[in-house]
Amino acid sequence: QVQLVESGGGLVQPGGSLRLSCAASGFTFSTYAMYWYRQAPGKERTFVAYITRTGGNTNYVESVKGRFTISRDNAKNTVHLQMNSLKPEDTAVYFCSTRTPSGRAYWGQGTQVTVSS
Repeated sequence: QVQLVESGGGLVQPGGSLRLSCAASGFTFSTYAMYWYRQAPGKERTFVAYITRTGGNTNYVESVKGRFTISRDNAKNTVHLQMNSLKPEDTAVYFCSTRTPSGRAYWGQGTQVTVSS
């Protein structure tokens, strides 16, 4: 059974940093691309970052480029999102995700990130 468990969220001041982690189990982690999404209050869930199976390629939504870095450790079945220079508009619940070749998506329960002074 696929399981994704996020951690690392919290309250941080503008300009601060957080590192999110996602622990994966129930599937062959190294053969799946991984994603981070976020959902702000009252808004739809949106794409944040993507990393290929080997970690050789990444992609980001424009608003986080240069501030966020996605990485993965296939030996530990984990994916991370390093978030620097955080802004109030980054406040959201952050979700880890993957999808099967047939397109079925799996999601974690999310971790809250609040950027506020």
